[in-house]
Amino acid sequence: MPPAPEELSALLRLLDDETPEVRSRVAGRLAMCDGDLSEFLSTQPRNLSETERELLAELLRPARRKALERDWLAPSGGAAALSEDWDAFEALLRTISDFLHDGITVRQPLSDALDLLAEEACENGITSANELRAFLFQDGRLSGNDAEYDDPCNSDLAWVIADGRSNPLGLSLVFMLVARRLDLVVEAVNFPGHFLCRIYEDGFPIIIDCFDHGRMHLQATLLEDPEMGRAERNVLRQTADPGTVLMRMLNNLVAALEGEGRKDDARLVRQLRTAMK
Repeated sequence: MPPAPEELSALLRLLDDETPEVRSRVAGRLAMCDGDLSEFLSTQPRNLSETERELLAELLRPARRKALERDWLAPSGGAAALSEDWDAFEALLRTISDFLHDGITVRQPLSDALDLLAEEACENGITSANELRAFLFQDGRLSGNDAEYDDPCNSDLAWVIADGRSNPLGLSLVFMLVARRLDLVVEAVNFPGHFLCRIYEDGFPIIIDCFDHGRMHLQATLLEDPEMGRAERNVLRQTADPGTVLMRMLNNLVAALEGEGRKDDARLVRQLRTAMK
């Protein structure tokens, strides 16, 4: 049975107790909380110190791994089965977001955050993909996370929307998911080394670099670049489906978690990735 509020308060007071028996008891009881104490913490009169927050986030990770294993609904047929299933794709992104959440910070679930961003765009009169591009990237709502390019949080789209930063893939995903809510066409371009998007203006394909403030490039001009190889040109012409995009995110996330030394988390994501093949 999960700990009652009174027990949770007592457990939090013991976070910095280094006695092995106490630490084991605290970890065991917190493991029953499903990895998220954000709502409970928001009702407490005492704010946790930065050290306590780090300890608590670490203690909640095993429970979030269990939640990810439980909630990960890999479709029959793997990633290829997501070719047109954007709802299932977003559900998996939401599961990843919940897994990467620190379990401490109060925030909106991913789908709610996307809905509110789409509503704000509507209220600002956004009616085209190009206007949405400017709304999200030129006006400063979202920007490239240069300082922490390899941070696992870049794959947590709820964090991306709240913090306003991510890598090229995270920014592009927000762009595409908000666009779908507005019935606008924004396509995925699985370009090697730097994920991109595609919109259309007067029938012409325009490549969008979300990481570079939504910079626009005529696709035809990029294809004329003599430094671009044949394989890169082929990728630039293609539209990546949700399954391909999800596999790229999982690849990025494994590398990011390994880079932070989170071996157990990385091992689990590798298993999920294997199940999608």
